[in-house]
Amino acid sequence: MFKHIVIATDGSPASEHAAQLAVGLARTHGAKLTAVYVVDPYPYLGVGEVNPQGFQAYMAAAQAQAAQAHAQVETLCKQGGEPAVALEVRLVEEMGAASGIVQTAASLGADLIVLGSHGRSGIARLMLGSVSTKVVAESKVPVLVTR
Repeated sequence: MFKHIVIATDGSPASEHAAQLAVGLARTHGAKLTAVYVVDPYPYLGVGEVNPQGFQAYMAAAQAQAAQAHAQVETLCKQGGEPAVALEVRLVEEMGAASGIVQTAASLGADLIVLGSHGRSGIARLMLGSVSTKVVAESKVPVLVTR
């Protein structure tokens, strides 16, 4: 049924749970899996003096976190027996998380997006926003949200 699944990962427990589900689905359907990590835009551009060292430190930390999150998914792909799950990793920059996930899935021709939700509600959700809610609203590709 599925040929290409996109898993949105940020290294959190919620995304690790989603990755376990996505790897299982990919293994069952013989689908390709793409792990997407979206780096939020640098929050201090356009505010006073731009400090290139601050931007470089921000990007280095984001790339290290992305590598760690991708490694978690790769480990899951290697565990659990046969058949092996083909994994591709993507690092998306210069856009918000929801847009990065949706646009990557669309450009890859994915059949399904899998992502975890932190399950926030009430004021916390209003203040922080919800990536999963935005992905569901924006995506033309089916979305599976896990908790």
